[in-house]
Amino acid sequence: MVRSMTGYGAAEEIIDGRDIRVEIKSVNHRYFEFTAKVPRAYGYVEDNMKRLASESISRGKVEAGVTIQNVEGPSEKVTLNRELAASYVEALRSVAGELGVRDDITLSTVARLPDVFTVTKAEDDEEEVWRDVKTVADKAVAAFVEMRETEGEKMKADLLSRCDFIIGCVEKVEERSPQTVVEYREKLYARMCEVLQDTKADEARILTEAAIYADKVAVAEETVRLRSHIDQFRSILEMAEPVGRKLDFLVQEINREANTIGSKACDVQLARVVVDMKSEIEKIREQIQNIE
Repeated sequence: MVRSMTGYGAAEEIIDGRDIRVEIKSVNHRYFEFTAKVPRAYGYVEDNMKRLASESISRGKVEAGVTIQNVEGPSEKVTLNRELAASYVEALRSVAGELGVRDDITLSTVARLPDVFTVTKAEDDEEEVWRDVKTVADKAVAAFVEMRETEGEKMKADLLSRCDFIIGCVEKVEERSPQTVVEYREKLYARMCEVLQDTKADEARILTEAAIYADKVAVAEETVRLRSHIDQFRSILEMAEPVGRKLDFLVQEINREANTIGSKACDVQLARVVVDMKSEIEKIREQIQNIE
C-alpha cells in the first residue's frame, strides 16, 4: 500500500482521572527515526511510544508529544516534619527569651523554614499509566496512518498517470525507430547517387550500411525492458507492504533504459521523446521520496 511519509494524528481523552493527549507527526526520512516529548515524571512512556509507533511506521522522521495532567485530586503529597517544626519553634522562643525580643512566631513563620514541609509525587502504577496512554495513542496513530494512506492514494494516482505517459513515449519510440532506418537508407542512396552521378549505386553496399546503422540505433531491447519495468512498478504500487525503497530502486532501472535509448537516438524526434520521458522519470523519482 502506498503511504506518504508525512502525516499527523492527535487524540485526547480523560481516563482514570488523567487528561491524556497524544500527538504524532512525521516528515520524510530515509529510515525510521523517532523522538518523543513526554513529562519528565513519565519518562518511561517514551520507549513504549517508540515500540507502538514502529508497529505501524517503517520510514520517516517521527515526533510524538504526550501530555498527562491529573484532573481528579492532586498528584503530589505534602508531608509535615513535625519534629523539625517543633525544634524550630523551641529554638526561636529560646532565642527570643535570651535576647529579650518579642515572641511573634506564627504558623506562616514556621512554614517558611527549610524542610518543614516536603512535597513528594504520588507513586504511579507505570503499567496502568501506560495502558491509559496507549488507549489514546492508538487513536492518534490510527488518525496518523489514515492521513498517510489518504495522501498515499493521491501519490499512487499521480505515479500511475506518469507511468502511462512513459508507456506513451515508449510507443512513440517503437513507432519512430524503424522509420529512422528507412530514412537513413534513402538518404544514403541519394548521397551515393549524387557522388557517383551517372554510375548506379551499389545496392548491396547500401543494404550493408543500413543494416549496420539499424543495429547501432536498435532500441527494441530497451523498450521491452522499459515496458517490463513499468509493469513491475504498477505491481509494486498494489503491494500491502511499504513500497518506497522498492520503487526507488526500480526507477533507477527505468532511468537507465531511458538513458540508453537517448544515447542511441540519432533522430531529432526521438531525442525530443526521450527528453519528455526523462523529465517524467525525474518527477516520479521526486515523488517517490515522499513514499514510505
